[in-house]
Amino acid sequence: MATAQQLLQAFDQLLEPGRFRDYGPNGLQVEGKSEVRRIVSGVTASRALIEAAVERGADAIFVHHGLFWRGQDGRVTGWMKQRLARLLAADVNLFAYHLPLDAHPSLGNNAQLGLKLGLQDDGRFGEQDLGFLGRPAAAPAFASAQALAQQVAAALGGAPRCVPGDGRPLSRIAWCTGGGQGYFEAAIAAGADVFITGEMSEPQPHYARESGVAYIACGHHASERYGAPAVAAHVAQALGIAHEFIDVDNPA
Repeated sequence: MATAQQLLQAFDQLLEPGRFRDYGPNGLQVEGKSEVRRIVSGVTASRALIEAAVERGADAIFVHHGLFWRGQDGRVTGWMKQRLARLLAADVNLFAYHLPLDAHPSLGNNAQLGLKLGLQDDGRFGEQDLGFLGRPAAAPAFASAQALAQQVAAALGGAPRCVPGDGRPLSRIAWCTGGGQGYFEAAIAAGADVFITGEMSEPQPHYARESGVAYIACGHHASERYGAPAVAAHVAQALGIAHEFIDVDNPA
C-alpha cells in the first residue's frame, strides 16, 4: 500500500513537471482516497477509462490527457460532470501528466515509441526539447518511407498516413508523439530524413513534398499508448502496489 501523496511525490520526482510550459495542470487533478493499493493507467481520462478503472477496484488513475486544459470555461456540465461524478463517487485519485510524460528520456511517450519502432535515440530538437532524433537500431537506414510506414503499421496496428518525400534512404529519424505536427519544420531544420508523429494537418504534406523529408502520421492515440503504462508500472513497482493498463480504443 502507498498513499496518494507518496504517488504524487514519486510522479513529480520522475517527470519534473516544473520544467515545462504546459497546456494544463500536471499532477493530482482530482483528489480521492488517501490509501492506494491499485493504480490503473490509460491514455485519456475518458468516462470509459474511469468506469473500467472503478470496476477493477482502482484507487488511482494515471493518464496522459487529464480533465483540465487551458481555455476551458470552468463549468461542470455534460461530459465533465459525468467524468467527475464517477471519480468522486468512487473516491478515486486522478493523476495526469502531459508534456512531462512525452519528454521523459526512457519511460515517456517519445522514448517508448522509439523502442517500439526499433529506433536508437540520439538527441533532441524543437521547443522544450520535445522532439526526438535517432536512427534505425538494426540497420544503417530504411530503404524508403513506405518500408518504414510498414514497420510502423506492424508495431502499432492500423495503417499510418505517409507522404514519401523525395525517396531518399531514411537514416536520420525524427519523431514527436501525439499532435506533434508543428514540430515538422524543426525536424527538417535538424536534418531529418523522415518525421513520425500522431497527426497530420494541411500544411505538412506540402512541406514534405517541397523539402524531400518524408512524413508519417500514425495516429494520436496509437503513438501515445506506451508512456503512461511505463511510468505507472515503474512507480507502482517502487511503491509496492498493483498496476494495470487499460487501453480504451480511439481511432484518432
